[in-house]
Amino acid sequence: MHTTFARFVRLAGALVLACLACSSFAQSGKTIRILVGFPAGGGTDAIARTLAEKLKDELGAPVVVENRPGAGGQIAAQAMKAAAPDGTTFFVSHDHTISILPLVMKNPGFDPAKDFVPVAGFATFVNALALASGTPAQSFNDYVAWVKAQGGKSAIGVPAPASVPEFLVKVIGEKYGLDLVAAPYRGSAPMIADMLANQIPAGVGSVPELVENHLAGKLRVVAVLGGARQAALPGVPTFAELGLAGFEDVPYYAFFAPAGAPQAALDTFSSALARVIAQPDVRDKLTRWGLTVQFMPQAQLAARERAYSQSWAQIIRKSGFQPQ
Repeated sequence: MHTTFARFVRLAGALVLACLACSSFAQSGKTIRILVGFPAGGGTDAIARTLAEKLKDELGAPVVVENRPGAGGQIAAQAMKAAAPDGTTFFVSHDHTISILPLVMKNPGFDPAKDFVPVAGFATFVNALALASGTPAQSFNDYVAWVKAQGGKSAIGVPAPASVPEFLVKVIGEKYGLDLVAAPYRGSAPMIADMLANQIPAGVGSVPELVENHLAGKLRVVAVLGGARQAALPGVPTFAELGLAGFEDVPYYAFFAPAGAPQAALDTFSSALARVIAQPDVRDKLTRWGLTVQFMPQAQLAARERAYSQSWAQIIRKSGFQPQ
């Protein structure tokens, strides 16, 4: 009885603190901003807007999405660094901006370890190779054979320069003896638009950004990264199955805030996010978009980001790439 009562008291206390924190958001009269480093209409933007719509109810305050596209999320990251650390500005990002950019740029204009604080993660995902409808290949092996038949040279779109997709293009080219050129875009949305118009024969992007066009028959996803096939694309093999190992560590989606933001505000936002992604309609939508929904509290996210950065630092060094 005593143990049960003690647990009840702790739970009640936590609920009271959460309610008081949410109430403080509402009473402050301030709007919560979620910065997105990619254009409107892309996968990251859609995810951010889905979460923002639900977060406003959980937090009892207006929540707006601000797109600051360009340079693979670098512009948005710099904007977050410059934001007041008052607990009202958050940055939703996948691995590229937080983990990869600092490894491939000499001066990205921010240092995640010093300028940002992790808030919470909410999903993992994988990248994939997709073909335009006008590309005759039906599978990855067909694609390799098709490129060889074209003289061994072709272009593959990537959402950003010096990104995980660009390194994948390099590895594919080296393994199969192809002269593949990574064509960088300002995000996946313009890349996919060119693929739909058959302006480029192939592209590498995240499954959440490719899956709807694949299911509609407008693009063909022929291989995915990660250690297992994706629930949204059960018929698509992994690169490891195709003999291209080393890309099993999957990227993540998470929220970050400016360093120095009040811990109470971060905890409140994190708790609200956990409740949002537990809602069946949100979870179902994110899953359909190719995400594996998984809540990561602050400490777990920080450890995940460090491990991911260390893994990719080794891959980038082995590739011979020199930071720009």
